[in-house]
Amino acid sequence: MTLPLNIVRSLTLFILALVLAAAALPGSTAQARDGNRELALEDFFRGKTYAYGRFGAINGTTRKFRVDLTGTVRGNVLTLREDFIYDDGERDTKTWIFTRTGPGRYTGTREDVIGETQVRVNGNVARFTYRVDLNPDGQPNIVRFHDKLTLRADGTLRNTALVTKFLLPVARVKVNFAKSPKAAKAIRP
Repeated sequence: MTLPLNIVRSLTLFILALVLAAAALPGSTAQARDGNRELALEDFFRGKTYAYGRFGAINGTTRKFRVDLTGTVRGNVLTLREDFIYDDGERDTKTWIFTRTGPGRYTGTREDVIGETQVRVNGNVARFTYRVDLNPDGQPNIVRFHDKLTLRADGTLRNTALVTKFLLPVARVKVNFAKSPKAAKAIRP
């Protein structure tokens, strides 16, 4: 028996909503496991930080990369330069500007992000979503990233992101950050 397309879409959206809602619950498994360390973006990313990451799409495409980050803090503003080196040799640079707007609250912008993101920090976990046009020079290909940063007891930071298009999951990204290149390499996804 084949289900009509509208029912399949409704079920898919319902399952996605359940997954996102479960991930947003306070006291998540990661938060309970890693204790109650407070995450402050400007503290973790001040100075040099290093990361390794992996992007995997539903079509089977995968990309691995390294990121060298430089964070500068002036007042309540964190400027975070990200220098990407992909496993195929491609290089890219992006710069986040995060502004602390209150306790556990930031706004963020980046040159490829459409609009502004709202970052919410609860203990050792930060969550934010933002839209990106993956093809800025051609036909628009807009996706939404749902990022979750978790500060671990060992002082490293883990980022997991779900990428959606029209509310449907299309990719996952994992990026692990540390304060030294050796520590980052040891925890690469």
